[in-house]
Amino acid sequence: MQESHKRVQWVYESTNNKELEERYDQWAADYDKDLAEEFAWNSPQNSAAVFSKHVDKSARILDAGAGTGLVGVCLAQDGYKNLVAMDLSLGMLQEAREKNVYNDFHQMALGGTLDFQTDEFDAVISVGVFTQGHAPASSFDELVRITKPGGIIAFSLRVDTYETDGFKERQSALESSGKWKLAEVTEEFQPLPKGEPEVFHQVWVYQLLPD
Repeated sequence: MQESHKRVQWVYESTNNKELEERYDQWAADYDKDLAEEFAWNSPQNSAAVFSKHVDKSARILDAGAGTGLVGVCLAQDGYKNLVAMDLSLGMLQEAREKNVYNDFHQMALGGTLDFQTDEFDAVISVGVFTQGHAPASSFDELVRITKPGGIIAFSLRVDTYETDGFKERQSALESSGKWKLAEVTEEFQPLPKGEPEVFHQVWVYQLLPD
């Protein structure tokens, strides 16, 4: 197994946020190269393309789980300028800072209370975060809180994780309770066609409803 594949599996095997943070800190410098060259990681491009159909260019946007800023680069190329990065790893955020596409940086983890104001953002995008051993389905509650009514929450999600880790139930519950409505869900695609061809994602887009 190549070193890059070992690093990915090592991160997937994290058992808590502290371990996940430390492993991402150690991986940060090699992350972009590993994913581009060894995995052909395409979810940032695919997700940004879907997001841009639903969100105005002037929107204040939170990149939740920004990592090294690959999604921010895609959004900046699409003309978005008001971008805020959030990630649990300072090492990853430092890599994101060097891409010069974000206005602000916050170290926080999805799954707990976020230190943002209610209705602070026009839109949220989260790519590669809702996957094995990472952010839980309960993360959506806080993302809903910090997004304005009428705003957009878009995220990539592993297809198997959707079925097995409570995402299907939580997304449906938020819809049933009138918190959000589905705006778009893509067909399944391979986000890591070179390195993990057996993994499939979808991009989900929800619009927040008035209270």
